[in-house]
Amino acid sequence: MSTLRLEDLNQYSDVLRTRQGEAINVRFVEPRDTEELQHYFRSLTTRSRYNRFFGAISELPKGLLSEFLDVGARDRFTVVATRMVDGFETIVAEARYALHAETSTLEFGLSVDDRWQGHGIATALMKNLECRAAALGTERMFGETLRSNETMISLARKSGFAFVNHPDDWKLVRFDKEISLAPKDVPCASWRLVALSRQADSPSATA
Repeated sequence: MSTLRLEDLNQYSDVLRTRQGEAINVRFVEPRDTEELQHYFRSLTTRSRYNRFFGAISELPKGLLSEFLDVGARDRFTVVATRMVDGFETIVAEARYALHAETSTLEFGLSVDDRWQGHGIATALMKNLECRAAALGTERMFGETLRSNETMISLARKSGFAFVNHPDDWKLVRFDKEISLAPKDVPCASWRLVALSRQADSPSATA
């Protein structure tokens, strides 16, 4: 399903805008982000970390940190949203998504630094994830969150997701959305190119 050139991930960076028009750069995580990524999760409030990982952690365990940094392994990807703060590139949000080729779905989770919540970053990041889902040929995207996570539930509802009970855990709720954009209609420029490339390489396009 994935047609990404993993040797040149920089070409898949996107610039998003906050509600105030501030530029936010979204790119795949890199090894140089190890300390900054760990600092990002340590800086989240206890509640935000609990909501993101459905449990109490103070930082990313070593194994999970390695998984976050291993972009493309088993079709799993981590992106960071950054902006310049006092002259330094600072992570203000992150998202992780997985492609499930057997079901043509994209599963995702995300978080935003508590200090940057309310700026529209989560909404912009969600739209960017929809671009990625469409470009990579998925038919649906879905996420899961705690029933008590009103912020994430509100974001998903405003983004057009439908809600269903989680099949395995009553404390969680699953939200799901159909992805039906044609390649030429993908709104994110870099991901529109990926979608058009996939379309050109498909057997039906060359038949």
